Amino acid sequence: MRLNHSKGQKGEMIAVEYLIRQGFKIIEKNWRFSKFGEIDIIAQDNDALVFIEVKTRTSNEFGHPTEAISTKKLNRIKKLAEIYINRENSGAYKDFRVDMIGILFGKNTEITHIRNI
Repeated sequence: MRLNHSKGQKGEMIAVEYLIRQGFKIIEKNWRFSKFGEIDIIAQDNDALVFIEVKTRTSNEFGHPTEAISTKKLNRIKKLAEIYINRENSGAYKDFRVDMIGILFGKNTEITHIRNI
């Protein structure tokens, strides 16, 4: 389990570096609301506030990382995003969305960014 946590943290670090290169401004990492859950990355993309789920894998054996988000998980992220928006007075943003980043470690690290999932 600890190995998976470490792999996940490394994946999130790679995702943050990728997002910064793409022009995103990182606002929060691992934002948690009570025991309800956590959003991996909250970032600004132009005038949009973006809630980003990062999934990391070392192989495609159990599917690509972008296939690892369930409808239940997506609904939880949306609810957490709503809580964040209400708590943090995020009225300065014109748009909100949920993105996903899949990190596949291997010979060459593969980064897949899906916007507005």
